[in-house]
Amino acid sequence: MTAHAESEAEPEAPGMETADDEDEDEDLYEDARRARWTATVTGVLLALMGLTAASMRVGGGVPALVPAAYGSGSAVCVLAGAVGARGRTRWALWLMILGTMVMALGDQFD
Repeated sequence: MTAHAESEAEPEAPGMETADDEDEDEDLYEDARRARWTATVTGVLLALMGLTAASMRVGGGVPALVPAAYGSGSAVCVLAGAVGARGRTRWALWLMILGTMVMALGDQFD
């Protein structure tokens, strides 16, 4: 036998998984679950911050566009949290960025 033939591992039968494959699958599921929770919690926290800022600005002498921007941005962040809970974490990230940008735009009108 040659050195090349000795180094080759036996091919696995189709449909048979090893313990390493199962561990990798569990790690992937855990990572996905963690990403969903992170997206959901972050979206909800950004939404609460936006609603708090909108409610603080309503009574002040600021243009109506400011609380509307905070409210709109927080609505987008709520949508991001809902999308993230369903597993679309990449979409949730972009929606959180968009919602935060809308809130920052409202801050510029202040």
